[in-house]
Amino acid sequence: MQHFEIDLQVVFFPLHPDTPAEGLSLETLFAGRGFSVAAMHNQMAELMRIEGLPYGERTHTYNSRLAQELGKWADRDLGITAIHEALYRAYFVDGRNIADLDVLVDVAQSVGVTPDVTRDMLAERRVRGAVDADWERSRRAGITSVPTFVAAQQRIVGAQPYEALEALVRAAGAQARQGNVVVPPPERDTPT
Repeated sequence: MQHFEIDLQVVFFPLHPDTPAEGLSLETLFAGRGFSVAAMHNQMAELMRIEGLPYGERTHTYNSRLAQELGKWADRDLGITAIHEALYRAYFVDGRNIADLDVLVDVAQSVGVTPDVTRDMLAERRVRGAVDADWERSRRAGITSVPTFVAAQQRIVGAQPYEALEALVRAAGAQARQGNVVVPPPERDTPT
């Protein structure tokens, strides 16, 4: 959304907060719900292909609480917004266990954060309260799934093409950045 004058804010949501640290297979997570894991993967992989985003074949889901704390801290306190892309890549492309401290330290290091600093922050749970506040904000707003994109009280849910997000921010009154006469969907190889 770099083509618009918007204030992008990531708010975390407790998706499957009871997932154990070692994770669950997707087959176990969706057992008895009438979902085909293979069909869901194929649908998501196609959406990502259309958008030019990398996507791997995940077999497990992992508890994202510590990853959320890392994301909140790196973005809010260090100004490193690239942490979100790095966490996305670790989880959705590489299928890594983002509940594992060593994985999180490695992800943070990939965006320039010293390993010892990351370990200390996560051990002390310095931003636990901020993520708790995000979870409460999400609950009050009636958010039930991720991703949910909200602009001026309008929302769209789920992985969406760029055009849908553009329409959402335009409907909310966002202005194109000065100098952008026409705002085409950007060519991209990685998430923005």
